[in-house]
Amino acid sequence: MDDKTREKEIYKVTIIGGIANAILVIFKFIAGIMANSAAMLADAVHSLSDFITDVIVLVFVKISNRPKDKSHDYGHGKFETLATLIIGVALLFVGVMIFYNGVIKIYENVWLGVRLESPGMLAFWAAIVSILIKEIVYQYTVRKGRRLNSQAVVANAWHHRSDALSSVGTALGIGGAIFLGEEWRILDPIAAVVVSMFIIGMAIKLFIRSLNELLEKSLPDEVENEIVTIAESFTMVKNVHDIRTRGIGNNIAVEMHVLMDGNLTLKATHDTTEAIEEKLRGKFGEKTHIAIHVEPVEE
Repeated sequence: MDDKTREKEIYKVTIIGGIANAILVIFKFIAGIMANSAAMLADAVHSLSDFITDVIVLVFVKISNRPKDKSHDYGHGKFETLATLIIGVALLFVGVMIFYNGVIKIYENVWLGVRLESPGMLAFWAAIVSILIKEIVYQYTVRKGRRLNSQAVVANAWHHRSDALSSVGTALGIGGAIFLGEEWRILDPIAAVVVSMFIIGMAIKLFIRSLNELLEKSLPDEVENEIVTIAESFTMVKNVHDIRTRGIGNNIAVEMHVLMDGNLTLKATHDTTEAIEEKLRGKFGEKTHIAIHVEPVEE
């Protein structure tokens, strides 16, 4: 798939998710206000953060697909990583706010004796509708993201899934508060707190992963070992050392020193290094950046 087609596919899946989020944001806010549900209002805020991240993905994917230029010799792939980082931060912020608001309501009810009002049925049905829509959008988005090899789209898919999980907790909390009586109305804010923990956990994972890439963290040992194995599969290569790797968006960069017989012709060493590069790109993608430094070893 060429870059232009990939970009169009990313736009398509993100716009579909954005439309679903926009509809749910309006529906949830109306339901939360009319049905007097703190959990549903928190859920609405979560859906709003989903919509914002859809916009972020559209903007940053456009930039990340630009070819390398004079100012960016390694391309613009890190912009997609930056989008993932922003999504993680947005998720973390939303999760903390939902947690805080839920804890405040629980404290007021348990320790201050503040009476909680029962949420209405509209909030319960809004949560059920949200679960169904967001799970469908998640399944569609995560499959597209993996097929397109887009970490930002996959991250956005998990944002959809977190919204679906949020709605599950919301539905349980609202349902309990409605059907179990006044003493169980505290389930509404408790649901908000429980769901916020899942959101915060996912946010931290996305944040750490993208931050590591922006800080030039090396690729996992198993990936580096695979790179060495590929290079050493060529008979002319005696040894591979001083390997350096890093991620560039959905692509990787590899630098390594390769030992070959010092008596080989320049053409032979050149052909071998080109063959190594071709095999590595066949494994890790055509945009893999490879720099091989050849050193002679006397036999």
